[in-house]
Amino acid sequence: MSFIEAVVLGLVQGLTEFLPISSSAHVRVVGELMNPGQDPGAAFTAIIQLGTETAVLLYFWDDITRIIGRWFRALAGKLPHSDPDVRMGWLVILGSIPIGVLGLLFEEQIDHSLRNLYITATMLILFGLLLGLADRIAPHRKELHELTVRDGILFGLAQALALIPGVSRSGGTITAGLLMGYSRQAAARYAFLLAVPAVFASGLYKAVKEVPALLTGEGRAAAAAAGEPSLMAILVATVVAFGVGYAVIVWFMRIIENRSYLMFVVYRIVAGLALLGLLWFGLVDPLGGA
Repeated sequence: MSFIEAVVLGLVQGLTEFLPISSSAHVRVVGELMNPGQDPGAAFTAIIQLGTETAVLLYFWDDITRIIGRWFRALAGKLPHSDPDVRMGWLVILGSIPIGVLGLLFEEQIDHSLRNLYITATMLILFGLLLGLADRIAPHRKELHELTVRDGILFGLAQALALIPGVSRSGGTITAGLLMGYSRQAAARYAFLLAVPAVFASGLYKAVKEVPALLTGEGRAAAAAAGEPSLMAILVATVVAFGVGYAVIVWFMRIIENRSYLMFVVYRIVAGLALLGLLWFGLVDPLGGA
């Protein structure tokens, strides 16, 4: 993977991570278009997500540090567990369990068979339609202080669906939130907070698993021979994803205050159909050379 390709994939990751359009699908497809028959890989995708998730930490820094601080104070018996921030801490932990368990149980399928581009195209269209339906029929009344244990679990299960490229972590979680009656801002805010532990855990797990091999001469040579990303390419893409991602999250949180998700619904459907067209004409490899 060249420096330019790493920059492009980092840009794609930053532009798409926080929008309900599936960053993993876009990184997968753009990587395939730049290098036919070469999938950037689930590990590369998971690691560069550390860049965009660092942008979430920066954007929500006050909220996150307050929640963590008050959660630990509650553990020490200095605050009641009914405190809103303490409850939010517990609900984020609870909501993170499904994606952690399913991610480990189905790691092989997530890294390989589920990256089939026919699945990706189908998920783009299907969950685009679900997002549009939820945005249209949902009452948009509930706020985060009304979050219950049941809703926290349902949010977590929806986030776990994003293990399939094309679903979208934010898209799946926001859709579930809308269907449960939460406002657009509340659903998006909780989707981003809920993603923090999951994305960091996944990214760090893949980094510990994959990066050490890239630090050796033999590992670098093997990666280059296979067309896989080098350590430098991963670092470049991660840094680019962070910078672009922060700008996108600021824009996204502002735009949903007054607008529906219709533009993202239309985009998902068009992108899914376009991908099916590319597959139909044999312009991309559905399995990325696997």
